[in-house]
Amino acid sequence: MAERNLDFDKIINRENTKCLKYDFKEKRGYPEDVLPLWVADMDFKTSSYVEDAIKEAAGHNIYGYTNIRHGDGFFDAVSSWMKKHHDFDVEERWHVSTPGVVFAICTAIRALTEPGDSVLIQQPVYYPFSNAIRSNDRKLVSSDLYRDVYGNYRIDFEDFENKIAENNVKLFILCNPHNPVGRVWTKDELVKIGKICADHGVCVFSDEIHFDFIWNGDHHIFQETDVSFREFTITATSASKTFNLAGLQQSNIFIPDESIRRRFIHAIDATGYDEPSMIGIAATQAAYEHGEEWYNAMRSYVEKNIDYAVKFVSDEIRGVRLIKPEGTYLIWLDFTENRIDGKELDDLIINEAKLWLDSGRIFGKTGDGFQRINTACPRSTLSEALNRIKQLDLKRHL
Repeated sequence: MAERNLDFDKIINRENTKCLKYDFKEKRGYPEDVLPLWVADMDFKTSSYVEDAIKEAAGHNIYGYTNIRHGDGFFDAVSSWMKKHHDFDVEERWHVSTPGVVFAICTAIRALTEPGDSVLIQQPVYYPFSNAIRSNDRKLVSSDLYRDVYGNYRIDFEDFENKIAENNVKLFILCNPHNPVGRVWTKDELVKIGKICADHGVCVFSDEIHFDFIWNGDHHIFQETDVSFREFTITATSASKTFNLAGLQQSNIFIPDESIRRRFIHAIDATGYDEPSMIGIAATQAAYEHGEEWYNAMRSYVEKNIDYAVKFVSDEIRGVRLIKPEGTYLIWLDFTENRIDGKELDDLIINEAKLWLDSGRIFGKTGDGFQRINTACPRSTLSEALNRIKQLDLKRHL
């Protein structure tokens, strides 16, 4: 059987499909005529092997309780992908299935901290981290990333350790690779923060959901950069970003330490969540077993989209800066040279350019003056969005 879904230039109409990206403009307060390039899912059909596996599962026509069991092929598919693509040797006893990584983050917060405890993040960072901390009545602490003279984001290790000590931090949520700034952390960087966490008794939740999108450098699984880190780390992965399966609610969480794993599972039990999605299981297994051709073709297309965007911004949009991300399919547009207030920039993007992007402000105060764009879309869609930004008269608003 040949892969059928390799036309990434094709425009797929996602409207009126209960699609969060397209069908909730009015509910979210956006004009109906905005072009959406915000939430991180793709505007591509996923692998035809995934499509066929879902059809086969649905064709059984009994949709009762399902679960994953030893020897059914699911874990073998997941572990084979981890080994082949990340040299990550996972053990079956480490594995816990959740309906998503954000669910797993909230679970880890409840399992490993108490109300009022401090949880550390590195802003600007994926905004559900902040929401998860605050909604669970924990104290949000940020050791903000800083930009060097070239505009690249770096970790302030002294500040990182000071924030942990001063706030008695219990849990650190790591974004690896980092969303939205696109850093792929080096092994040395990860080891350095891991040793700081170890010295202060801080558990680490490592969100590695974007790890299949690396453009420069090598991705390092945090817990494997030093085997001692396994004692205090939860590693979160999913096929959802790689194969566009977010709506199917299945993620794979790896917890080597038995005590942490037991506390994590207990916290899941307290939510009432039990059996994973039957369709999510089928789709994930098919993706990891048969999706290699689709993944490689999609990845090549997305990288060309990113390269196109970098060149377009450099050549065509004055006063906006874009550094090619080392990882993820998200680009982080820097409008700060224009000295436009973040709220005013949002208004320009939404009401003049007619774009629905992710405002940098939602990623923390250090995101003010930035916009995040999802490049996992047909080139024509990305081109249209960038041309709309080009047509803005940014200088007029100084």
